[in-house]
Amino acid sequence: MQRREFITLLGGAAAAWPLGASAQQAAMPVIGFINTASPGPFAHLVAAFRKALSEAGYVEGQNVVVEYRWAEGQYDRLPAFAAELIHRGVAVLVATGGDPAILAARAATTSTPIVFATGSDPVEYGYVASLNRPGGNTTGATQLTSTLGAKRIGLLRDLIPNANPIALLVNPTYPASSVVVRDAQEAALRIGVDLIVLNAAAESEFEAAFAILAARRVQALMVGADPFFTSRRNHLVALAARFRMPTVYEFREFAMAGGIMSYGTSLSDTYHQVGNYTARILKGAKPADLPVVQSTRFELVINLKAAKALGVEVPPGLSASADEVIE
Repeated sequence: MQRREFITLLGGAAAAWPLGASAQQAAMPVIGFINTASPGPFAHLVAAFRKALSEAGYVEGQNVVVEYRWAEGQYDRLPAFAAELIHRGVAVLVATGGDPAILAARAATTSTPIVFATGSDPVEYGYVASLNRPGGNTTGATQLTSTLGAKRIGLLRDLIPNANPIALLVNPTYPASSVVVRDAQEAALRIGVDLIVLNAAAESEFEAAFAILAARRVQALMVGADPFFTSRRNHLVALAARFRMPTVYEFREFAMAGGIMSYGTSLSDTYHQVGNYTARILKGAKPADLPVVQSTRFELVINLKAAKALGVEVPPGLSASADEVIE
């Protein structure tokens, strides 16, 4: 073989490799995955999602492709993400990180299956016709965490019995924030506590919110439900420690990061369920036939080390009722 012929053949083979890989990828089902938050803080949740896929026989990169889009707390990016993935021809669109992702997904398609994860009531928000019979192209899992404000206010009072006023931090751009505020205000009114509502829609606004807490002599804080807050949990926990503010959060991830107390459901369980439903749809199931899964296990996590650092003595009864105590 002449040298020129060899180079020609080698060049032809090299040109064919990407085409072959591309064709192989095209033959795989593609899952679109949009999330309101950031990939780093949610890595363990994506791992739970992937685990459920692999348990059903779908291994990312081998027989399924997942296209990820992260809004980094900028909810206005989600509609373009959803539209792009639908145009890409995904087999399933996974909408996680709460309501903004679900709203964007539903605006992008009425036919492609959507699997969601939310802390809101999906019937009240119109995502499904009913929990048992979703109807349409949408189903998923809900933690109903945005409705637990009254419980968290009660836990704060158990931790700091004479705390008054109490504050609530919410992200006003998150759709469920109005429900969180309503429930917390009703709970505070019932027990005769003044509630101060503070807003933070960006990480740059956290410091100012905590400064207001200090200026108004707030004695305890509840951080409202919001995936953006969850993705910035290290910053929020650090500010609570610096301002010596006893705080209750919605997920155990906050307590693991050094927060005093959290009460809510398991995010990892929810993302695993989303992966399970995604796999079932890839195998032919219809969203309309898959009942929305509700979290039924709630967990109270108390970080005694964090409490001690703030000089807060956790009542023995509260510690005894915790599902997990971090020492």
